[in-house]
Amino acid sequence: MKKEVLGKCPVCSKDLEVVKLNCKSCGTSIEGHFNLCRFCLITKEQKEFAEIFIKNRGNIKEIEREMGISYPTVKNKLENLIEALGYKSQPEEPEYKKDVLQKLYNGEITAEEAIKMMND
Repeated sequence: MKKEVLGKCPVCSKDLEVVKLNCKSCGTSIEGHFNLCRFCLITKEQKEFAEIFIKNRGNIKEIEREMGISYPTVKNKLENLIEALGYKSQPEEPEYKKDVLQKLYNGEITAEEAIKMMND
């Protein structure tokens, strides 16, 4: 069974650092202070989600089906993964914009009215 490098300390949850590398073929050892890649620092669950996301080419419907989860859960898992990899998440739409879009969807306002309200 192949073991993965730990990215987080099991005691305090801080990032771990690699200090020695060994070549299994020739026995060469290199010592120093090496940073782990971003993917080494994410949780097992986040790695599994990333693998499913990539395998399904980002198709949310396929991810929902394979994982047996809802669209909002897929979106939350993706946001958590993005943040864990060190990227900023996209800011949410302000509530008033959601309200305008809902009114447009419900037929309460016209597209022109919606555009004007969004630009104000």
